[in-house]
Amino acid sequence: MKVGLIIYGSLDTLSGGYLYDRKLVEHLRSRGDRVEIFALPWRDYGRHLLDNLDSALLRRILAADLDVLIQDELNHPSLIRLNSRLKALSPLPVVALVHHLRCSEARPRWQNALYAAIERRYLHGVDAFIFNSHTTRRSVEDLTRARPCVVAHPGADRLGRADGAHVARRAHLPAPLRLLFLGNVIERKALHTLIEAMALPDAADWVLDVVGGLSVEPHTVAACRALIEKRRLGPRVTFHGALLDDALTPFLQRSHALAVPSTWEGFGIVYMEAAAFGLPAIAGSAGAAGEVVADGISGHLVAPHDAAAIARHLHAWAQDRAALAQMAQAALTRFDAHPTWAQTAEATRAFLLTLRETQTPHTRGSSGFGS
Repeated sequence: MKVGLIIYGSLDTLSGGYLYDRKLVEHLRSRGDRVEIFALPWRDYGRHLLDNLDSALLRRILAADLDVLIQDELNHPSLIRLNSRLKALSPLPVVALVHHLRCSEARPRWQNALYAAIERRYLHGVDAFIFNSHTTRRSVEDLTRARPCVVAHPGADRLGRADGAHVARRAHLPAPLRLLFLGNVIERKALHTLIEAMALPDAADWVLDVVGGLSVEPHTVAACRALIEKRRLGPRVTFHGALLDDALTPFLQRSHALAVPSTWEGFGIVYMEAAAFGLPAIAGSAGAAGEVVADGISGHLVAPHDAAAIARHLHAWAQDRAALAQMAQAALTRFDAHPTWAQTAEATRAFLLTLRETQTPHTRGSSGFGS
């Protein structure tokens, strides 16, 4: 099978979405498929819309003689006209790999209405979907008509799994409560809300390691650092920047819990990777985190910007280490029931093979949503 994948920037970018793309490409190639990456340069949203005036990408895709073309939905502003022209010129199935919709993120209503209009037009022009969660699937169903799809949850087994006995011992280690924030420091991940929670009187004794890229939104990093200084939390918060797997694993092994109270996640790979090490999670209630974190069992879901709720949960964990240990074991159990990356990628590959064999110019968009 000859597969094309359109992305922005580099496949090696450190984020959950790019990890998904990278794991899929690795699996397809391991199965003997040819995968060609079409990388567009990162620009601002308005300039991405201007990409539609360029025919160079269209010519490259047609020359590649592909069986199926996957487009990371993040690239949607650049691809609306391209897909319209492809539909007129070729039976090539076009598949949107949707991690989450831009219009689902927390921002002013008028902005999301504009993004929704653009994303709706893009989604209407593709033939099929790969979704990372049922939440993402429902978001897309709200904007466009039914088409073939597969829901393929991201794997979480790339870093290994902690031993259950180690997890139980770790929960009962004396104070402080060791917390881990894992992800690029961007506004959507809500590190600022976590910092505000830790400044509250009932947040208990804690230390926080922040592991993730600091260059994606420098203004957000600066605001978080200023808030830490204002709340006099400097000695208790350490920024480590982005880390590769070998350097990341020790943080997962020694932390008591994960705290990433995002305002929206299309899935939230980080919650499941932390569960592999027995870390219960503080996660945002908006988006798909509820598909990963069982509220009150393997962690807690909190409303966006609810620092007081975060503080209460941290205090409870610090005071009741038996309850923390129980949640840690529940997180391990949840991880054990989750598909591996290989299983996820193979299910996706099977879906792509079906599209290759059944999709023609006369069947575009005729099927309902899959399972």
